[in-house]
Amino acid sequence: MTVRCGWVNEDPLYIEYHDHEWGVPVHDDQKLFEMLNLEGAQAGLSWYTILKKRENYREAFDQFDAALIASYDDEKLASLLSNPGIVRNRLKIAAVVENAKAFLRVQQQFGSFDAYIWSFVGGEPIVNERESLSQVPTSTAQSDAMSKDLKKRGFKFVGSTICYAYMQATGMVNDHVQACFKHQPK
Repeated sequence: MTVRCGWVNEDPLYIEYHDHEWGVPVHDDQKLFEMLNLEGAQAGLSWYTILKKRENYREAFDQFDAALIASYDDEKLASLLSNPGIVRNRLKIAAVVENAKAFLRVQQQFGSFDAYIWSFVGGEPIVNERESLSQVPTSTAQSDAMSKDLKKRGFKFVGSTICYAYMQATGMVNDHVQACFKHQPK
């Protein structure tokens, strides 16, 4: 039997996410943008809830094309608020638009969002040696710094806990517990 991190349930979608995405380094700007917004959508909810809606989010938000999202008008925002396939929270939907604008500014300033966001971990994944989920923090000094800087740049729904979950999801941090088959020793 394959041993996985304790947060994974039996849903094949969740197993697929754990086995092939979580903790795997992401360097594609569009995927990094998508994950930042999906982690923000998770605030107050479970990741499983958002994961089940991820395809709906991709369709609703034009595959997370930041240039398109930055140009959304009130009509588009109203249609998103009536879309049952996503979390219909006005602040979270508006945040995606603000995040798109901030994302484009970061790309322009740093050449890529990837170069900017990975600078918070020195460009290399942090591989942790955790024996159990209880040892995994909800935030770190790096997620605190990331949150503070993202907020300064105009990003929304990017608190330190969201940033740490984002770092785990995009492989900036590898928090697979030692017993998990995906754990990679230092």
